[in-house]
Amino acid sequence: MTRAIRIHEHGGPDVLRWEETDPGAPGPGQALIRQTAAGLNFIDVYHRTGLYPVPAWPAIIGNEGAGVVEAVGEGVTEVAAGDRVAYCMSLGSYTERRVIEAARLVRLPGNITDRQAAAMMLKGCTVQYLVRRIHPVEPGDTILLHAAAGGVGLIACQWAKHLGATVIGTVGSDAKAELARAHGCDHPIVHTRENIVERVRALTGGAGVPVVFDSVGKDTFAASLDCLRPRGLMVSYGNASGAVEPFSPGLLAAKGSLFLTRPTLASYIRTRAELEATTRELFEVVGSGAVKVDVSLALPLEEAAEAHRRLEARQTTGSTVLVMEGE
Repeated sequence: MTRAIRIHEHGGPDVLRWEETDPGAPGPGQALIRQTAAGLNFIDVYHRTGLYPVPAWPAIIGNEGAGVVEAVGEGVTEVAAGDRVAYCMSLGSYTERRVIEAARLVRLPGNITDRQAAAMMLKGCTVQYLVRRIHPVEPGDTILLHAAAGGVGLIACQWAKHLGATVIGTVGSDAKAELARAHGCDHPIVHTRENIVERVRALTGGAGVPVVFDSVGKDTFAASLDCLRPRGLMVSYGNASGAVEPFSPGLLAAKGSLFLTRPTLASYIRTRAELEATTRELFEVVGSGAVKVDVSLALPLEEAAEAHRRLEARQTTGSTVLVMEGE
């Protein structure tokens, strides 16, 4: 038997239960993996609370992990038994073993550790599509990034800086401002005491920025729009403070013919080719040292509820991973 964190209903962290489960054997196109680490992300909170649905009860949540292939089913060519692998955007990572579609797995290079992989697959692939595809960051760009000291934020600060951008980032404290600055954020804004719009306008000579990357949602959406220059792009890719409330599209016209997108990573790694291209670029930028992935906290998988409490209280910085016994 395998142990896993499962939920039987939506609710707070207390609904996360440490239970025995049977992953079963891999069928055609599938692989059985022994997991070494699973990543912690806000999307896990969304599944736990019911903002995002789960397919069936009881449910194993979690969307990224790393480990070793133990067996493969018929027709699998992407991986083989013994391969070190990682994945993201495949619900069910809070478990010691799991069966997964082999096409969602990527082999890990030797210079990427399991904990790094579990910490960066979802966050790093998210940053790749943000700064390389939605708005390809170029030298001389000035961008605004919310939650700059979070897991996605620290990777995004480094990657955007590597691409030649000036990075403005919002954070919740002076300590987080120093952390963001150490990872490439040129101008941290402590939103608890500074006016975001005024600071961005001052830093850009009144012009505004061409793009805002906003994972916070409801609490920052209005300010984000006001930080954009005419025809700027608002990238609303998360709901950490709650979902953005409905508004008239006319608001975008009134604020300068703005563009708005609400992307999800699943749409950007929809095919095997997209997944491979995205992770190849991620592994290269991390492997080169241009982007460093900091695992700020590692907790045993059975302490997932505590990890969720810290995440929701904004007590975490960088990346948190849940590790399996013996790892």
